[in-house]
Amino acid sequence: MSVFVDDMAAPFGRMKMCHMAADSSAELREMARAIGVSELWIQYPGTMREHFDICMSKRTLAISLGAVPVTQRLLWAEMVKKRDRP
Repeated sequence: MSVFVDDMAAPFGRMKMCHMAADSSAELREMARAIGVSELWIQYPGTMREHFDICMSKRTLAISLGAVPVTQRLLWAEMVKKRDRP
């Protein structure tokens, strides 16, 4: 099981944001807690599109805690795999 952070750098005010997703909801929420992201910020909970938008400093922290850096395209492929699992 893995947590993934993509390489998107979308502007949001003065910040740049990316996506964080995982193979499982539990893993995603655990990493969010570990990097100090509120679970209230989860998007599309319980669906294949479940993820958090996180700022670049949180991305760096997530990677230091074991998240896998990926491209946006690879992150989407991982989300599709989650949908296709029985």
